[in-house]
Amino acid sequence: MRHIISFTFFILLATSAISQNITRDEYIRQWQLVAIEEMNRSGIPASITMAQGCLESGNGNSELSRKSNNHFGIKCKSSWKGKKVYYDDDRRNECFRSYRSVKDSYEDHTDFLMTNPRYASLFMLDHTDYKSWAKGLKKAGYATAHDYDKRLIRIIEENKLHRLDKKMTFSPMNGQTAHNVLNTDKTGALTITPFNTHKVSKINRVKAVVAQKGDTYEMLAQELGLKDWELYKFNDQPPGHRPIANEVVYIQHKKNKTGKDQLTHRVQEGETMHYISQLYGIKLNPLYRRNSMKKGQQPRPGQVIYLRKKK
Repeated sequence: MRHIISFTFFILLATSAISQNITRDEYIRQWQLVAIEEMNRSGIPASITMAQGCLESGNGNSELSRKSNNHFGIKCKSSWKGKKVYYDDDRRNECFRSYRSVKDSYEDHTDFLMTNPRYASLFMLDHTDYKSWAKGLKKAGYATAHDYDKRLIRIIEENKLHRLDKKMTFSPMNGQTAHNVLNTDKTGALTITPFNTHKVSKINRVKAVVAQKGDTYEMLAQELGLKDWELYKFNDQPPGHRPIANEVVYIQHKKNKTGKDQLTHRVQEGETMHYISQLYGIKLNPLYRRNSMKKGQQPRPGQVIYLRKKK
């Protein structure tokens, strides 16, 4: 029997999220766990890392952060062997580092400070002494702004980022805000109900969760013990994709086909091949091949899509 799905869920999953600027509060909630993780690895205050991320990336909205995942304004330098992009900064056409993911940018920020001798003295400071860290970064020349330390301190204190140095996170990652959870009831209906964490359920014997507003693959990966690139792969999504509220997120490989009781799907208005792939927990490429369709081609309303080999 075909899954029954709510109209709201159908619209949310079938359409793409509109690109828009995120607020500072949203940025902090997205990347707080990464900042804490890097503090655990290095001793750099999570509040400092987060404040620098907010300031240098414009809360993740700058062109450099959006297009190159560079959230700390780190320039190439002679030691950089990765991808490069060029922007006008202190001088015209300066070289900046480009990263595969935002998490890579956070990790490189840590490595940049840890391996650069000019910042060595900072690691003698306590990880809760964010004021001394801010002043030390300015003195070492991390940025040219004469009030760089004051800017960082202001961001930390206005947003209470010193909580992160004590591993106190902000909701929704602290478990106090409800998340949406996928359930399959006795009738086979696909439903969404509130819960206080990302509860794992199954579609087509594949484990999945439902994203809440503000979630990212990076956040979900940390919570669920996965790598962010795995979530992009499991869900046939390009790097940088941000799930919208109530969107199904698979946390393991989808199947090549459905069970024997579900052979076909009749396409309705607005449905895409990716939507059908997510709805039934089927890998996208085998779905294209089984229906003799080219990658990227979309089905017509009323078209019958085979979910497993034709009989």
